[in-house]
This record gives sequence, structure tokens and C-alpha cells, in this order.
Amino acid sequence: MKTKILIVVGLVLIAGGIVMWTVRQVPDSGGHGSQMSHSPSPPESSPSEARVPQFYQAAPSNLPPVLPAARFIGKTNAAYKAVSEIPETIAQLPCYCHCDKGFGHKSLYSCFETDHAASCAVCVDEALLAYRLEKEEKLKPDQIRERIITQYSKM
Repeated sequence: MKTKILIVVGLVLIAGGIVMWTVRQVPDSGGHGSQMSHSPSPPESSPSEARVPQFYQAAPSNLPPVLPAARFIGKTNAAYKAVSEIPETIAQLPCYCHCDKGFGHKSLYSCFETDHAASCAVCVDEALLAYRLEKEEKLKPDQIRERIITQYSKM
């Protein structure tokens, strides 16, 4: 019985590894037909100029829905709620967990289409910061993006 369980667990782990490897091999198509920022990686000798992850220059008109905030609690709930209230702004922001490279995400918005953000403090904190900057400081998406790049590129 233990041997069968170990075999099943092993097969599940192998299948998961194959899926993750396959996802990382899919080329970036630019997604959603909107203009994307493809920031090149900086030269190795320039650590002060960190790579800016992908983001939309203008939010696409056909953004897929984000997961319902009610599925989550605490800060994560607040972040999913914030993203659902300002989706166009969030789509114009890079995500500094660098999921554009690891998961093919197109912007911070992509993190909230799935439960990725639910397990990522960077995504949650970035979304809540963007919401506060838009609602309280009345900043525009490009101004919010500059603030996020300034703050997160130092990390």
C-alpha cells in the first residue's frame, strides 16, 4: 500500500515538473492585442538599472475577470477587491515578483486572474499601493507605475 502511494506521489511530482517546464518554454505572444512594454534585461555590469517587468502601455479593452475577492481573507481579499475596482490601472503596472518571466504574466493584473497573487506578498502589496495612490493621491496610471518602479526596483 505504501509503495502504491509513493508511486502515485512520484508520478504527480513528475507531471507537475513537466507542466512547469512546458509553461516556461511557451514563447511570449504579447497577449490581448494591446501594446506591451518589453523591457530588456540590463547589462550584467549595471545593477543600478534593474529590469522592469512587463506591463501594458494602455490597458486592453478585453481584460479577463479577476478572481472574486470573497474567496480570500485579509490583505489578499483587499487586494483582489482593489484590482477589481481599478483593473485598467493595475494592467498598466509591472509586477516585481517577476512572474512575467516565470509564468508569462503580462502585467500585475495577470496575477489576479488566478490565485497566484493569493500566495505572493509582492503582488498583494503592489496592488494595494496602486489602489491607495490612485484613490487617495489621485495619481494617474503612468505616475503610479513610476512610483512602483522606483520603490520596487531597489528591492
